[in-house]
Amino acid sequence: MGKAEFLSPKAIGNRIKSKGLQKLRWYCQMCQKQCRDENGFKCHCMAESHQRQLLLASENPDQFMDYFSEEFKNEFLELIRRRFGTKRVHNNIVYNEYISDREHVHMNSTQWETLTDFTKWLGKEGYCKVDETPKGWYVQYIDRDPETIARQQELEKKKKQDLDDEERSAKFIEEQVRRGKEGKEGETSFFTELKRENEEEKVAFSLNKGPSTSAATSSKSSTSLGPSALQAATASVKRKEASHSSESKEKKKKSALDEIIEMEEQKKKTSRTDYWLHPNIVVKVLTKRLGDNYYKKKGLIKDVQEKYTAIIKMVDSGDKLKIDQAHLETVIPAPGKRVLVLNGAFRGSEAILDSIDEKKFTALITLDSGRLKGRKVDVPYEDISKLA
Repeated sequence: MGKAEFLSPKAIGNRIKSKGLQKLRWYCQMCQKQCRDENGFKCHCMAESHQRQLLLASENPDQFMDYFSEEFKNEFLELIRRRFGTKRVHNNIVYNEYISDREHVHMNSTQWETLTDFTKWLGKEGYCKVDETPKGWYVQYIDRDPETIARQQELEKKKKQDLDDEERSAKFIEEQVRRGKEGKEGETSFFTELKRENEEEKVAFSLNKGPSTSAATSSKSSTSLGPSALQAATASVKRKEASHSSESKEKKKKSALDEIIEMEEQKKKTSRTDYWLHPNIVVKVLTKRLGDNYYKKKGLIKDVQEKYTAIIKMVDSGDKLKIDQAHLETVIPAPGKRVLVLNGAFRGSEAILDSIDEKKFTALITLDSGRLKGRKVDVPYEDISKLA
């Protein structure tokens, strides 16, 4: 019987049927051919091309099964990673999306007989976290991409550094409060009651033209004042004494106030940023995408664009490259060389490298610029780089 004409109803029906998914039992993985019914599959099995494929598979069946199993595993994991990420999802949902592609590798050609066996194998090999529930098996992809792991480590390191800065600031504030309290305890004044030895004696004040305060005298020649004038005079004396005492306290605590102001300025600087590029420092290229000629090679930053992109000139070849800071790392010189602080409280300060602590991944530097010149501080490796 010949084929139906191009636009006949039968031809159109055949094309519609061939677009959708067909039954798994009528699919030949070796030939990658899908048959629509049992008769078609029987005819395909009798074909010469199918027999040749079977002969090839019979020579080394394990090799073909391993190949199909590897393809099935890679495509299944890629679908989980791209579609669901690290979310927990039912394995049947993932499998239904996977088989929606007509060209997928069928499970009956792999080493796993059922989806449950494959799910258990993923958990055993460490590709996914699997757990069984009354509703079935659930999978959760474990992302082991080096870039993702490095990004997570950088975020954790940044959080730790922020916490360290906050703890140092809190300790400094507590120290200032303690010193302030100690100063107040030393300046404590004692008040006594006003007692008059003779109740009949009159109290009089002589107001001089000079800046000296009023003095109480019992002389009869002094000017006698009434009750209202006496209250006004005592009030003015108390105001003057309060103003003098407040001025003296401010003068005594002026140094502590200056320290707090400096601490606030330092706190603004200690707010770490996620960008560290700076002109005239030496850096090292970490990406292989530019070729092996530039991998692990040093370059000098000539310009910084939009805080995160650097224009560098390679030291060996003299080539100019435009690279993101994610593909660069700082260079630690030998002790005694000059470095630039790129992040933290002393950002932008030049310093001299004294020593390196390989266990703590820190460096001891002596600041060579700014108001704190000559001060020795410990900074992490990534916060300094060699100056050109």
